[in-house]
Amino acid sequence: MRNPSFQERVDTLQGAGFTLAPQPGGTVRVSRGACAVDLKEAGGVLQVEDRAGVGMAGEIAVLVDGGFQKFFRAPSGKKKPALADELQALHAFEADLKERLGLKSLYNEGLGTVSTLYQYDRVKDRDRGVPKRAWE
Repeated sequence: MRNPSFQERVDTLQGAGFTLAPQPGGTVRVSRGACAVDLKEAGGVLQVEDRAGVGMAGEIAVLVDGGFQKFFRAPSGKKKPALADELQALHAFEADLKERLGLKSLYNEGLGTVSTLYQYDRVKDRDRGVPKRAWE
């Protein structure tokens, strides 16, 4: 039994209700609703460029955990607060995508959305000596 090609895998996504759009650099943007992820082929192997996120001004904004609230942050630096329905949609998007592509699904990811970055304000600059305190 042979492994399906990159194009065959991508075609199965289109049949499952995902929207596909070729991107510069040979990647394919897979989206459904507000959620999106970029996929590419490298040496005949399917690779996910970065974690899935929500579309923001033509970019994919990834989930950032600020400790007190979750945010979506785009590569350009734009950010917005994550809403509960967006988190639920992102979780469903990632689960469906992995199932259709035959990718490994990890236990902790199955419990809910997983942030790309964790940036708690109390540990900011922790590794650079003494951090500046809020009252200073």
